[in-house]
Amino acid sequence: MKITANDPNKSSWVPIPEHSDFPLQNLPFGIFSTSDFSPRAGIAIGEKVADLSALFENGVLDNLGYTKEDFESSVLNPILKKGKLAVRALRNRLADVFDANGEYVDQKANLAEALFDHSEVEMHLPVEIGDYTDFYSSEEHATNVGTMFRDPDN
Repeated sequence: MKITANDPNKSSWVPIPEHSDFPLQNLPFGIFSTSDFSPRAGIAIGEKVADLSALFENGVLDNLGYTKEDFESSVLNPILKKGKLAVRALRNRLADVFDANGEYVDQKANLAEALFDHSEVEMHLPVEIGDYTDFYSSEEHATNVGTMFRDPDN
């Protein structure tokens, strides 16, 4: 059985402070930029942000069905459109890439070039949302919807 990204026994070669919100078991996707390049996809790991485009160029994200353009998009939509199984495969691969005992550990000096300190990056809205209305955006809206299903005085 292949170890998955959320295996509590995994540790990373990337220094991760104790009680970090972003251990190897929690690699949240986001969109970030630096002073050198425009917004693109990344993941948080410890106190770093990993550039997925750079990792793709390095070859460690091959054979997952993604393109460089997917990772250079200013939103996560192209990645998310691949579906849950593809995103899970990507997350598992990323966990393997940063695993202290993984098959990519011998490449860590080269892979570390894809890491940026949180202080060096600017985070951006990660997805483009279309055709969405939050009708529970106020107490009045919630009350109006509730009266459709029960007595207006309740």
